[in-house]
Amino acid sequence: MEVRQGIHSEHAKTLDTAGLRRHFLVDRVFMPDALALTYSHIDRIIIGGAWPVARPVEVPGSIGQAMGVSHLLERRELGAINIGGDGWVEADGERYPVGTEEAIYIGQGTQAVTFGSVDVAQPAKFYLNCAPAHTRYPTRTITLTQASPETLGDPATSNRRTIYKFIVPEVLPTCQLSMGMTKLEPGNLWNTMPCHTHERRMEVYFYFGLSDDAAVFHMLGEPQETRHVLVHNEQAVISPSWSIHSGVGTRAYAFIWGMVGENQVFKDMDHVAVADLR
Repeated sequence: MEVRQGIHSEHAKTLDTAGLRRHFLVDRVFMPDALALTYSHIDRIIIGGAWPVARPVEVPGSIGQAMGVSHLLERRELGAINIGGDGWVEADGERYPVGTEEAIYIGQGTQAVTFGSVDVAQPAKFYLNCAPAHTRYPTRTITLTQASPETLGDPATSNRRTIYKFIVPEVLPTCQLSMGMTKLEPGNLWNTMPCHTHERRMEVYFYFGLSDDAAVFHMLGEPQETRHVLVHNEQAVISPSWSIHSGVGTRAYAFIWGMVGENQVFKDMDHVAVADLR
């Protein structure tokens, strides 16, 4: 598990391209038949991927022990969205089917977690976020139709998109973790523009559905000190609460957003007008 320290906005202004990528970009989310994790001191979120190709992938007990607890979810909750073929997740002996573009929430206190694929010829790919938790809520799956979809934007501004809110208060209770998936319609390139910040929670964007010759220019930084990070397929960007988080692609794409913080109200944002960006 890689560990990333928090970073001050004043420090971020001084970074070159390599420095920005080192602090904010998670460039390897998936490893075959392994659990790849990145721990960020920004709200103590864990970002990662479980990719069961030839065999199931277990969450090893050593991860929890390295964090000073007996197992990963002793004092944490976990959300995962499957972007691969049909899969399953086993939590403390109970198996939950998780199909393509479906999600699972696993409650605090769960001791044993295993990720698997239904068909190894089309393996599942579980992108996950994990956050500190103060109480236990039930483990459950969320299908695409249950994910509180909302279509926003306009082709005239190249940001027509549908937001699928999988792990949000109107779908199920959590301690602080929120997750969802946004899919842009063909011919649309921008996500979240005009942009915003939210001082009360951080956010991570995980981009997928991009071909090898495509990329997303992800915008970050304070609204008057913007920077960008070039993101390729199945890479993630960590966004502190002081940073905008928006992007434009060379073609349409999808992304998974995950938020951790005190506030779970989806529309509680500090909007920034395009004219005020620098």
